[in-house]
Amino acid sequence: MVFCVTGPMAAGKNFVSSLLEKQELNGKSFVSIDADVVGHKAVENSKDKILETFGELARQKGIRLADDNGNIIRRNLGALIFGNDELVAKQESIVYPEITSIIEDFIEENKDKNVIVNATVLFKIPLIRRMDLVVYVHCPWFIRLWRAKKRDGMALGQIFARFRSQRGLYSAYKKAVSGSRIKIEKISNFGSEKRLLKKIQFLFTNR
Repeated sequence: MVFCVTGPMAAGKNFVSSLLEKQELNGKSFVSIDADVVGHKAVENSKDKILETFGELARQKGIRLADDNGNIIRRNLGALIFGNDELVAKQESIVYPEITSIIEDFIEENKDKNVIVNATVLFKIPLIRRMDLVVYVHCPWFIRLWRAKKRDGMALGQIFARFRSQRGLYSAYKKAVSGSRIKIEKISNFGSEKRLLKKIQFLFTNR
């Protein structure tokens, strides 16, 4: 079984994934891959193409895209393309195929296990259609705000900007799997770990 665990910032998708890795389903253990980590690797694997595509614009704007070792400075790349849909689309066209390839290899290497793809925006790539299930983790915004502030130490303005950018996330997943066999199951993540684990176990009881 291959499925996606997703949800907005600080809803708890990482925690849900970690709980699942301690479980078994149909005699098979769970293993997960974090799309954020994969994204970092994909950027490095694609750095030559990124520098070729954005290097001149970065020079014009006085933004340094690579460090002394030639590694992409992701924060600077983000600052360069932020708010420009055309530039974001170019960056995604470079990085997303690499992300897809890495995740597909991971699924193949773990075909004897239940694979969790821990990802926020998997709906953006065709790989979403390979999932057997999408588990959408949600939580009230004020709890997410407290978690994000405690965990990341970000300024409130940055947190709210991230929250706004993820509006419509659930609808985007519904659209991505529309007309397919893939179901989306919601799990609310507030309360005790024991309560959350019961919800997870109930979700997979009949699978």
